[in-house]
Amino acid sequence: TILFKFSDRVSAYDVKFHQDIPQKGKVLCNFAKFWFEKLNVPNHFIQKKSDTEIIVKKMKMIPMECVVRGYFYGSLIGRWKNGEVTLPINTDTTMAAKLPAPIFDPTTKSEHDIPVNKQKALEMNLVTDKQFEYLKTTSINIYNKMAQIADDAGFILADLKLEFGMINGEIILGDSIGPDEYRLWPKDTFEVGKIQESYDKQILRDWLTANGYQKQFEDERNEGKEPTAPQIPSNIIETITKRYVIAYEKLTGNSLI
Repeated sequence: TILFKFSDRVSAYDVKFHQDIPQKGKVLCNFAKFWFEKLNVPNHFIQKKSDTEIIVKKMKMIPMECVVRGYFYGSLIGRWKNGEVTLPINTDTTMAAKLPAPIFDPTTKSEHDIPVNKQKALEMNLVTDKQFEYLKTTSINIYNKMAQIADDAGFILADLKLEFGMINGEIILGDSIGPDEYRLWPKDTFEVGKIQESYDKQILRDWLTANGYQKQFEDERNEGKEPTAPQIPSNIIETITKRYVIAYEKLTGNSLI
C-alpha cells in the first residue's frame, strides 16, 4: 500500500506557488474518500488515515489522463477555434454552453499535458485499443454519475479529470477526485456566455489570466526560463478556501469539522 498525502500547496498553469491555501488538503482528502466510496467503480482507496492522508493500493499508472468535458469551456474553446478538436455539428459554441453529450478528451500524463485523440494515444503506446474504449466509457459514466450528484446539490460539474492504473491486469480508478480535478459551478449564478463563478482551482487561474500572468508564464517558458510565481492576494486565497469548504459540505452533506 501507499500513503497518499494531500497538502495545502497550490499550482496553476504548471507553476507552483509559495503560499498555501488553508484547509485545501483537508477538503481534498475528505472529497477523495467521499467520491471513491460513492462511485461504484473499482478504485485504489483503502481507508482514510488522517485529515490529510489516505491509504491506497499500489498500482502501475496508465500514462493518460482521462478528461471528460460536459461544457464548452476552458482550453476546449481555444483548441476548437484553432481547429485542433472536432465537436458534434449541433454544438453550441457559446462560452459555457452545455455540450450535446459529454466528450472524452484525454491528455498525456506529463509535465505539460498534451491532448490526444484515440489514434494518437495508440501511436504513442499510452494504451491499447481495448483499454482506450474501456477508459472512455468508464470515464463518461463516472462523469455522468458525479454530475447528477453535483446537480442534486445545486452545482454543475463542467468537466472532470480522472486517472487510472493497473492492478493484476485490471484497470482501477486512482489518483484523487476533488476540486483540483474538476470544474464546479453553482447553478444559481450559471449563465451561458460568461466566465463562471467557480468552486475549484479555476479562481486562481482566472486571477492569473486577468492579471497577465498566464501570458508572462508562457513568455518566460518560451525564453527557456522557469516561470516566476507571483504572490497570490489574500482575498483570493480566502475565497478559494471558503469555496472549497462550501463545495465539500454541500456536495457531501457532511461538515468538514
